[in-house]
Amino acid sequence: MNITFTKEQYENLVKLIYLGNWMVNAIRIDDVIKKFEDVEQYIYSFHKDLGLERYVTYNQELGKFFPTNELEMESDVEEYRDDYEDEVFWSEMTDRLARRDFIREHGEAVVRKMEPMERMKKEQPFIDKYDDEFCKHGIERLEIGR
Repeated sequence: MNITFTKEQYENLVKLIYLGNWMVNAIRIDDVIKKFEDVEQYIYSFHKDLGLERYVTYNQELGKFFPTNELEMESDVEEYRDDYEDEVFWSEMTDRLARRDFIREHGEAVVRKMEPMERMKKEQPFIDKYDDEFCKHGIERLEIGR
């Protein structure tokens, strides 16, 4: 198989590969998912052929390609990463707090017996409560009791 890319397509692929591997492996230290890192290395290996030295560099000592500071911090990938993290933060905070309150009100045994549609319908007001709160006030009124 042979795939050809324009410079713009390759640049977008480098960004996608960076973001995808970052999402999977940035949280890992010793247990990196190698199959994704391997694909990243392969895609990065063509960076000179398409003139993207500003986004990818090769470290001789480590024998690996790495994203440059320009790719990580100065291109649009930082904005995409920030948008993703922001959305995940608010969504997870809302869902986890809503689920906690929903279970507290109905009891875990009762919730487990609910049909999916019933559970979704009854849980939605809890989700709406936190959505409204966080949209209006962010975390300003969030407190941990002593």
